[in-house]
Amino acid sequence: MLSRARQLAGHYYSTFNPHSPPFSRPTTRVLFSTTAAAMAEEKITNWVAPDDKTGEFKRGQSQFRNFIKKGGEFPPEAGRYHLYVSYACPWAHRTLIVRKLKGLEDIIPFTSVHWHMQDKGWRFATAEDKEEDIKAEGVTKDPVKGHEGYKHLRDIYFQVDPEYKGRFTVPTLYDVKQGKIVSNESSEIIRMFYSEFDGLLPEKYKNVTLFPEALQTQIEETNDWTYNDINNGVYKSGFATTQEAYEKAVVTLFKSLDRAEKHLKETEKEGPYYFGKEITEADVRLYTTIVRFDVVYVQHFKTNIKTIRADYPYLHQWLRNLYWQIPAFGETTEFTHIKRHYTKSHTQINPFSVTPLGPEPPILGLHEEVEAVRWALERAKK
Repeated sequence: MLSRARQLAGHYYSTFNPHSPPFSRPTTRVLFSTTAAAMAEEKITNWVAPDDKTGEFKRGQSQFRNFIKKGGEFPPEAGRYHLYVSYACPWAHRTLIVRKLKGLEDIIPFTSVHWHMQDKGWRFATAEDKEEDIKAEGVTKDPVKGHEGYKHLRDIYFQVDPEYKGRFTVPTLYDVKQGKIVSNESSEIIRMFYSEFDGLLPEKYKNVTLFPEALQTQIEETNDWTYNDINNGVYKSGFATTQEAYEKAVVTLFKSLDRAEKHLKETEKEGPYYFGKEITEADVRLYTTIVRFDVVYVQHFKTNIKTIRADYPYLHQWLRNLYWQIPAFGETTEFTHIKRHYTKSHTQINPFSVTPLGPEPPILGLHEEVEAVRWALERAKK
């Protein structure tokens, strides 16, 4: 298996209540409470409520929505914040990409949880884990001082708020100094990374602009349908529990993939990126779904009307260019975590946790094509 060097992985949000008081750090670190014990009895891997007759997957909102800002409660400081991610999770993957694009590796350390998510949610790696499961960068026990006994991501949430009732999601941006969660909303974490730490960065990284003013309206418009129909669309398809809900979601998904393909075709000469010659937020947000598409979504989420490698030539080339040419994309993509998480954690979809061997390779080379395309090209030369 190729590798580069919600809860699904944890971005399955709970409902955010804007009127709730801000969370404060408890005077003692409490790992479990009455609420925690009650939650332990719930099946957190039920993505659609068993009594929901629509069969539709409905994503809630993140609950921690603070922002890093100079002069605010959470000021930009090197080493103050710790990022918790899962390599499997497309939402967390966004933050790893932007962290690397902006040169924040020495300013914001990270830890990746183990790929296997069970009833207690994401867990940290242990000494007993197989080497092949934890060999990627940052897959360790929780390294934060004071977290020595923490086994699961949920331990951090209960430390911050012993009565917490939501999901335990990645990415989670944690303030080590105050013992508080800053944010578990990926779209807002990446925007903090865009500029809030620029005062600590060399000019090379300050000049990386992922949300340029001239493109902001277009990026926001693209984000809207990309998120609803593609990023979230694969989950709506895969977690649907009725035929009607599945068909509604999967048809919408492929209409929007066709739309992205059309855009890339029409703007090919302006590329190679989604909005021209510079990488933007649109590339980051679309990439994390497309790189997982053929590898897991086609079979696991039944999004099998088309594949990226065989049916979307412009998306396929755009994807491979990012993966092979831009280290922030390729080096943060871990196919072992991706395949094993989805196929072994989603037991309501795959009860025996059997992981398909293919597709191999999980991503084709920069100028490589599937066998049928190679055959057609050779035939056209004759």
